[in-house]
Amino acid sequence: MATHTLSKSQAKDLRELALHFYALKDALRLELLVLLASHECTVNELAAGLHKSQPLVSWHLRRLRAAGIVKIRRAGREVYCSLDREALAQHQQAFLDLIRQA
Repeated sequence: MATHTLSKSQAKDLRELALHFYALKDALRLELLVLLASHECTVNELAAGLHKSQPLVSWHLRRLRAAGIVKIRRAGREVYCSLDREALAQHQQAFLDLIRQA
């Protein structure tokens, strides 16, 4: 059996990829992504659309944002959320590259 050691850069990339996929493990987070796939929404719109409390939706959005899946912009007191499609594409490509190398 061959042994393979990872460089620090590769290990960092794997941790980032794991964080990305871990953020997708929750059904409510996936529902948020489905709503955000069509257009930018406020946190209150997302909460109303999912029939969930605003604090619960905000909590899940923080996890998605930390994983680079959702981005936000502020306009006064409103917080607008949207998919970070570029980051999603980068993570998808990194995953495909990873399994091709195996």
